[in-house]
Amino acid sequence: MQDFYVSSLKSLDQHIQYSLDEPPKKAYHDKKITYHYEPVSKIRYKSAFDKIKEEIKRGNTYLINLTFPSKFYIDYSLQEIYNYTDARFKLLFGDKFVCFSPERFVQINNNVISTHPMKGTIDATLPDAKEKILANEKEMAEHTMVVDLLRNDLSRVATKVRVEKFRYVERIKAGERELLQVSSEIKGNLDERWRENIGDILLALLPAGSITGTPKISTTQIIQETEGYERGFYSGVFGVFDGENLDSAVMIRYIEKKDGQLYYKSGGGITIDSDLEAEYNEMCEKIYVPFL
Repeated sequence: MQDFYVSSLKSLDQHIQYSLDEPPKKAYHDKKITYHYEPVSKIRYKSAFDKIKEEIKRGNTYLINLTFPSKFYIDYSLQEIYNYTDARFKLLFGDKFVCFSPERFVQINNNVISTHPMKGTIDATLPDAKEKILANEKEMAEHTMVVDLLRNDLSRVATKVRVEKFRYVERIKAGERELLQVSSEIKGNLDERWRENIGDILLALLPAGSITGTPKISTTQIIQETEGYERGFYSGVFGVFDGENLDSAVMIRYIEKKDGQLYYKSGGGITIDSDLEAEYNEMCEKIYVPFL
């Protein structure tokens, strides 16, 4: 909670734009879309990866989301990236960063709070891709741990917490590729006076479990010691409360501008069964822009 921004909708800064689970607005452009990136070195990544494996062996964490910034080069402004991308949740924060996230944080409708953790991706063009991702034991374990964590998180603010859907598959756009993403749906009931305590509810749930790990407190400490950079708003949340209901998203698929240089921050979950090459490749594969 070191960095935050809160505003009434009627006085929202004109340089802040957002879209929450709305159909994409077709924006035509004639530029050729090209971009490239420079990821963290594999040596640096391995150093962090090995440290995390040691922490797992000591029992200090069971699942941890390891991320790094990559230098990102594209002939587009942040505003253009916002205009031309297709994502369920989008946010443009002036000339500081743009986010085009596929992942909802929490939604509250009719006194019911729900969350949809996403863990597990696979190239949609692979033969039997859906069957492979659902049968992968490492992905299953990682997803189950996140679901259990978020079920416990919701239990802090809600009653009758239940998993409505477990490990369903959605198709998402990832640049020129398509990915299959595994999600679950967890719900709980809120007191009718929850609107009076919306700040307390959000604080009790932050940081989002899918981009930290479990157990949350010790895992967050390990992240701070291991990653060696400031995430900033990346992996935080943004959302809108209209006086009746709330919708919000996890800030992943995130490009930040700092001193004129763009950085794309990405990562993935590490467990005891994680493979160095596979996790490094996953971090790189998540560096994409889902253009319309």
